[in-house]
This record gives sequence, C-alpha cells and structure tokens, in this order.
Amino acid sequence: MLVPSQAVNRASNCSPPSPRPLGPVPTALQNGTLLSLKSSKRKLLNDRALAAQAVKTPVAEQLLIEEIPAVIGPRVLCTTLGRGQFAQVAAEYAPESQVRCHCLDLYEAHAAESHCGTGPGKPLFECSADFPSDEFDLVAIPVDPRGETELTRDLLQSGYDRLAEGGRLLTATSNPDDQWLHDEMRKLFDKVTRKPQRKKGVVYLATRSGSLKKHKNFHCEFAFRDQERLFKVVSRPGVFSHRSLDAGARALMNTMQVGPGFKVLDVGCGSGTVSFAAAARAPEVKVVALDSHSRAVECTTLGATLNELPQVTAVLNDQGQAPDPGTYDLVLGNPPYYSNYQIAEIFLQAAVRALKPGGKVLIVAKSHAWYDERMPDLFDDVQQHLHKQYTVVEGTQRG
Repeated sequence: MLVPSQAVNRASNCSPPSPRPLGPVPTALQNGTLLSLKSSKRKLLNDRALAAQAVKTPVAEQLLIEEIPAVIGPRVLCTTLGRGQFAQVAAEYAPESQVRCHCLDLYEAHAAESHCGTGPGKPLFECSADFPSDEFDLVAIPVDPRGETELTRDLLQSGYDRLAEGGRLLTATSNPDDQWLHDEMRKLFDKVTRKPQRKKGVVYLATRSGSLKKHKNFHCEFAFRDQERLFKVVSRPGVFSHRSLDAGARALMNTMQVGPGFKVLDVGCGSGTVSFAAAARAPEVKVVALDSHSRAVECTTLGATLNELPQVTAVLNDQGQAPDPGTYDLVLGNPPYYSNYQIAEIFLQAAVRALKPGGKVLIVAKSHAWYDERMPDLFDDVQQHLHKQYTVVEGTQRG
C-alpha cells in the first residue's frame, strides 16, 4: 500500500495558459550579492520574489535559474537543493504557469514553502514518495555531485516519464568537469545539449521523444535476522541505509529491552528495521515509526505488511510529534550526524514528549560526547552502552 501524497499545497488540475512575453529584467539582491539572469534571456522578475532570496542558492540550482527564460513552459515540475529557489523564480517569471516543487522530505518541503511563501504567483510544494503522475512541459532537477547517485538516476528516470511528448528535462551540476551526469542523461535521451558554465558547473538539456525502452527498478528488498526471526525489508533510493542494515540500527537492537504490551516510538525509522525487530520482541507490542522522509514511511509501511506486523504504524512527521504523547514505554533513535545536532535535539525533544514517567530513551551515535552533555538536562540515569564503533546512550523519563 503506497503512502498518499502529503501535499504542503496542492496544485489545481486545470492547465495554465502560456507565460507572458519577454521583457527587461531587474537585478536581484541575494545575501548582498547582485544576481542577474543572462543578458540574452532577460525578462521582468517580480520584486517580491527577488527579495525573498534570503538564503544562498546552491550553484546547480542557480545555473538552472539562469536558463528559465529559454525553457519555461506552462507546466513545470522541479526539485530543489536549497529552499525552492528555482521554483520561486520560475513562478515569478511566468505567473500564469503552474510550477510545482516536489520534495521527498517533509522538513525540506516546509522549509521551502516558508522561504517562498504561499498564495497567487507562488509555487506549489508537495511531499510524496514519487513525482506527481501528471504530465509536464519542463522538469528541472539540480544535482549535487556529492549526493546519492542511485537517487539521482531514479529522479532522472522519473522526470523523463513525467514529461509530455516534446517536453524538456533540464538538469545541472556544480562540477565543471562532470562526465557522470552527462552519461546518465545520454542513457535516457537520444540527444543531450551540454552547456559548460564558466567553471561553475554544467547544464544539460534534452527533449523527450517517445517512451523509454527500458526502465530500471530502483526498489530493493534485503533481509536481516534479529534473535530467531528473519525479517524482510523494502528500501528505495533516498532512504537511510538503502540496501543494507545500518550498524547503528544493529546496536539499538542489541541494547533495547522490549517487554510485553510495550508501546514503542522509533524516531527516524528509515526503512523500518528497528521497528520490525521491536514489534516482534514480545507479545502485544505496538510500534509507531516516525520519519520526515516520505519514502521511509512508504518502505516501513510496505515492510510491515511483508512481515505481517500490523502492530507497526508508520507516520510522516518532521518535528518528532507522535500520536498520544506521554504514553510510550520506549523511544528509539538513530539521528543523522549532520546539522550540528539540530536534528538530534528534535529526536530528544520527541522522546521527552512521548515517554511516560519511567520510560526509556535509547539514542545511538558514533560520537556520544554531545549526548553525554545534553541528555542529563532532560533525562535521569543517563548511561552508555558500547557496541563496537557505536555507543547507545540511555536515559529515563522523569516522573
């Protein structure tokens, strides 16, 4: 069963008219730096959209923005590496076009919508496991050369499939020496235009002509064993620890004590491995698996069905807000190591809200110094459990 689209703002089903004619373009002020479109592609941009450029635009996304006058169409689908800057400028450039920005992560969708604003002349933001099924005249995908290659392949193929016949796919990378993205585009299109951008990166543009002869399936299944039971896991590109069991998840499994009738919250569930193990440890256990990534929620839901674990419920949420706060016996978390512990703090606050008095929280980390300092502010009886290169930090909810 697929998780339904969690639209931050839903698009209309009607097809918008063509964009207005070209005109002069004022420069934009972004972090004190003047930003202008190429002189050969100038057009009027709305001042409010330009003033909203409050965060730095990733290079690949900026390269795509500079192509807007040459490629804009009435139906536009894009992704973002930043805060929806391409979608914002495209919507202001052609206010009669329908511009939809798709995010796999709900936090990113909310952040982009907050940055760009809502209402007439603004892009529409959606969060779901797959691109919307509608046809588009332009699909724009900025690519981070440090990102997950399999996810990029998946997005490019999906972007091709969403194009109307004659529609164009626009992509860019900040790697000026790129060859990999060029090769991936040539696997999909008969002809690809390569446009180097003065040591900033490379832009690629191609036009759909017919359906793909071969589709690659990026879904996968893998298995792991916990105690005496073998579990099957569904995974997709973009989900944490795609195609394998994370060692941190194994450390949590080896540490957690789950009793009969326990109510468990798995924060940042990924593909659901820890949730499945917890649900099967004792009779009448109920598990809520929480994640901000739409594909993680989808994969956990599919995996729960595959393993016949109806007691596992997956929830899409980007603030660690679980249903029925104050009722959980155990909270489990494997926070990411980036974001300067901001996401880790969300995990800890989720545990504070969710746990009943005396309940336990287990957080796994490679570097546990920050948790050793922070968790005693929130929990009692903080202690560490070592598992090879990982440490599981335990705390008890105050009464």
